[in-house]
Amino acid sequence: MLTILGFTMIATFLVLIMMKKMSPIAALVLIPALFCVFVGKGAHLGDYVIEGVGTLAPTAAMLMFAIVYFGVMIDVGLFDPVVRGILKFCKADPMRIVVGTALLAAIVSLDGDGSTTFMITVSAMYPLYKRLKMSLVVMTGVAATANGVMNTLPWGGPTARAATALKLDAGDIFVPMIPALAVGLVAVIALSYVLGLRERKRLGVLSLADVLETEKEREKETADGTETGTGTEIETETVLVGAGAGASGGSGGVGGGKVRFAKSTGASGSGTDAPSESESEGEGEGEEDDVRLQGLDPNRATLRPKLYWFNALLTAVLLTAMIMELLPIPVLFLLAAALALTVNFPNIPDQRERLAAHADNVLNVSGMVFAAAVFTGVLQGTGMVDSMAKWLVDGIPDGMGPHMAVVTGALSLPLTYFMSNDGFYFGVLPVLAEAGAAHGVSPLEIARASLVGQPLHMSSPLVPAVYVLVGMAKVDFGDHTKFVVKWAALTSLVVLGSGILFGII
Repeated sequence: MLTILGFTMIATFLVLIMMKKMSPIAALVLIPALFCVFVGKGAHLGDYVIEGVGTLAPTAAMLMFAIVYFGVMIDVGLFDPVVRGILKFCKADPMRIVVGTALLAAIVSLDGDGSTTFMITVSAMYPLYKRLKMSLVVMTGVAATANGVMNTLPWGGPTARAATALKLDAGDIFVPMIPALAVGLVAVIALSYVLGLRERKRLGVLSLADVLETEKEREKETADGTETGTGTEIETETVLVGAGAGASGGSGGVGGGKVRFAKSTGASGSGTDAPSESESEGEGEGEEDDVRLQGLDPNRATLRPKLYWFNALLTAVLLTAMIMELLPIPVLFLLAAALALTVNFPNIPDQRERLAAHADNVLNVSGMVFAAAVFTGVLQGTGMVDSMAKWLVDGIPDGMGPHMAVVTGALSLPLTYFMSNDGFYFGVLPVLAEAGAAHGVSPLEIARASLVGQPLHMSSPLVPAVYVLVGMAKVDFGDHTKFVVKWAALTSLVVLGSGILFGII
């Protein structure tokens, strides 16, 4: 019964948020509370929630101060050179922009922290996606999948958990997996290339200067009173390269065409199955109203060019301390945020202004994490997670014993999506390893196979970092889930197939 209720609770949550019948925060709180009553343990709901909140409180604190820290670093211009470098590579070509998103997310993921990766990636790429009216769910999907592959680094978490649970050396698990993970990363780049081509087909290749100039013209006409409605469109002649909408040339050709820029509507283009603009941002959010578009403004008042190297050194020291685990990560971000605010904005009113500027992101993300604590607390406290895992393991046919490594890899996709990494690696993996050992399968193979599901895991509703990603990108969690699950699962299967092909798994 617990197994059925557990799967039903998770399915209900996913269906409701993807159909947008409930907000993620409401669903994370109300659905598990209701199912806790169904299980007959409603009297213990308070205990489960408090236990869940206690478990995730350090994560929520880390995210709060990390958002403040990286928000300040963005304000003062630390990442402006990164943005300029990406712009130089991308040249306002949607295909290059999506590939650049994957590359940036993969590189930043080297620090081993998903939240940091998403904050830097979204901060750098968001203004460009918004200016060119690209789909934001493409950005969040590519970033999450790339980070999922890189999350298998020994200091990223899953590998360390597998090593601890099975009493193995993390290096022995990770190093042989490098070829398969490299293929997985190549698959992410290939996916971003395909998605980028879809965006290019929908939008064409534009000049960023033309886009900004068009916006200036529109603002001027608005000021002059010539624009009368929120849906008014202004046409401007620009050059489209490739198979852009309205281009007169064929694929790869150059021709003259018109691009419409609507104040509150998506860019016009040829019909594709790419996610629309309405799927990637909340209704009524005009791009001019988003202050983060000022990230392209080289003259914003918060820039601190004289403190650039101080901020770069502070960030390097912070990331180094995180990797070396000199202090708990929440403490490191708390200290770094306080120092960054004090040095860059010594006046108290300026500090309050910066905190207020990032309060919206802090509240959204921390609120989502504490709501997720209710979900995880009920899953763990009622025994649903244990019952679901036991049911899956017991359902493995005896004939699959010699292939337990492959079975583990396949099971890692749904289990790490519906469970926390702690629950999977410390609760399920030892059982799978024991079953494999009975058939002569090495614990090392089982441990390596357990890493396969991480690309999908990073978009799980139980991962706090994903709320940083969708929150900063202003993407509905349901839209992100609908878009990313199939691509992330495919990437995981590519890693599994490569591991089998190379004889690693």
